Amino acid sequence: MNEELRIIVSGGGTGGHIFPAISIANAIKAKCPGAKILFVGAEGRMEMTRVPQAGYEIKGLPISGFNRSNLLKNLSLPFKMWRSNQMVKQILRQFRPMAAVGVGGYASFPTLKAAMGMGIPCLIQEQNSFAGKTNKILAAKAAKICVAYEGMEKFFPAEKIMMTGNPVRQALLQTTVSREEAIRSFALDPQKKTILLVGGSLGARTINESILQHLDLVEQSGVQFIWQTGKYYSAAIAEQLKGTHLPMLHVTDFISDMGAAYRAADLVISRAGAGSISEFCLLGKPVILVPSPNVAEDHQTKNAMALVGKDAALYVKDADAPAQLLALAVKTVNDDARLSTLGKNILKMALPHSADIIADEVIRLAKKD
Repeated sequence: MNEELRIIVSGGGTGGHIFPAISIANAIKAKCPGAKILFVGAEGRMEMTRVPQAGYEIKGLPISGFNRSNLLKNLSLPFKMWRSNQMVKQILRQFRPMAAVGVGGYASFPTLKAAMGMGIPCLIQEQNSFAGKTNKILAAKAAKICVAYEGMEKFFPAEKIMMTGNPVRQALLQTTVSREEAIRSFALDPQKKTILLVGGSLGARTINESILQHLDLVEQSGVQFIWQTGKYYSAAIAEQLKGTHLPMLHVTDFISDMGAAYRAADLVISRAGAGSISEFCLLGKPVILVPSPNVAEDHQTKNAMALVGKDAALYVKDADAPAQLLALAVKTVNDDARLSTLGKNILKMALPHSADIIADEVIRLAKKD
């Protein structure tokens, strides 16, 4: 049976969708080495490069979201949806999957909708505490819905819900480097408290501004910083920092070894994406969350408040961050008792083995007669 197992995994657009998808695929392959897994993504999105890098085949659909900044570009949306529907039906007929997994993102809707129409059992993986519109629509015909937060019955049929947590990048959990070695790898001092600032691979303007507007506090704080600016902002920030001498500030556009960065950090400052939060929970990392205001249904704020309500994270509103964030971070990182409380409480919210649990369910659905 292992040799015959065929699974479709669909979705992407951001790392928050892609990393869980690849983790689930890896877990399926670990359990059924002969399984054939095909990804379906959206043309031009990051899954089209990240998935092949992980060793999986991917088919791209010409689908995109609604463009609010250039309304004329939306004229092609009906054709893109029609073309995507036709392509995905052909993909399904040729590949003949025994189950389909949707992780969110543009491609997951036409893929799972078509799969459901063909009677293929489908599993939805909802990362956020506030369900997306796509998954709410698909839920009626889904066989199982895997979630990471309590209270999701308000979005989905209770009998279909499985509390699994979000799969995370396994390499983060397998880091063997010590805190001292990790800090030295960033050319910093192991004797000093370290704050890690991350805004995603493209960066977060507000988090970056929170540093740029307070370089005097950075210099006087006695604390050191690992600052991932994001590729989009790196050139402008490098220009602004030209001529400054701030040895306590390690600035980089992208951190390739996040396991080392997390190990080095006494405190993290981050957006409140579901995937990042799951990583902080599993690692027991004290964190200040600055939810992005530019996401559907303001779901990052809802993700953050699920932790804040259990004293498992601190929260700063995006609009308040430039004025308040850095001072709060410096105060918190120097308060060992506060760090300990935040670390212990966020660790209690961890749901380990998520990818394995989801993989078991996908295999069960696929093998069901």
